Amino acid sequence: MNLPHSPLSDACSFLFVPATQPERYGKALASGADGVIIDLEDAVGLDDKAKAREILKKTWPSISIDQKHRIIVRCNAPGTPFYAADLVLAKELQVQYLMIPKTESHDQINGAAEELENTAFIPMIETPLGLHHLNEIASAEQVLRLALGNLDMQVEMGMSCDENETEIDTARFMLVLASKLAQIAPPIDGVTPSTDDEARIFAHAQKAKRFGFGAKLCIHPKQIPIVKRAFTPSPEELDWAKRVISADKASKGQAAKVDGKMIDRPVVMLARRILALAGR
Repeated sequence: MNLPHSPLSDACSFLFVPATQPERYGKALASGADGVIIDLEDAVGLDDKAKAREILKKTWPSISIDQKHRIIVRCNAPGTPFYAADLVLAKELQVQYLMIPKTESHDQINGAAEELENTAFIPMIETPLGLHHLNEIASAEQVLRLALGNLDMQVEMGMSCDENETEIDTARFMLVLASKLAQIAPPIDGVTPSTDDEARIFAHAQKAKRFGFGAKLCIHPKQIPIVKRAFTPSPEELDWAKRVISADKASKGQAAKVDGKMIDRPVVMLARRILALAGR
């Protein structure tokens, strides 16, 4: 299935909410987050998996159609005892977006697609095997964009990362490259555990943006405006981009300079990308 364009392809902020707390669904949708991820996986204890599905099923009819366009359901990982029941629920609710944690193969996506023909998938890459099969996962049908499970990846790889997670930068590059090759939306970076360290949240989001990510996962509403600010071009960037475009037009293909630096096709393309992001 060729996916139609989705607003979540351009979204830059995604907020998790536990499936077991329906009173927080509306608050999450009103938080300013572009997408809301109702979580059946990490936010739900092993003994509450069935209860979480029942709560989501009971609450789903009260959610408006417009709101459902912004909701992603994160199921449990393939291979767990809960995955099949999660797919059954997603099919019953006609979920538009399904986030699949610990995705490790093209076959897993195809298997989900057989059950959910009209659902777009966001595979989470958070294991060595997922990285190994990254290109085939990204190119599978119905994949909207990839997401990095940065904390699980560190554990799975036996890493102890610094505050900037420099040690998994290779994984970040691989997700961006695979997304480009598969011609899907830029990937979604993982969470920042801190909810109060605004500088750290902003730095992580800016780093993701510099790497070519298009969005970031959030665990608290306070992170949303910080992430959005990081992914939105600054006034200085917009001014620079406009001056580059103007200089390029004025030069009519001849050599031109902006701020004392030569501009060429890659620079002009970067300027156009900044203006496109500003209009997002």
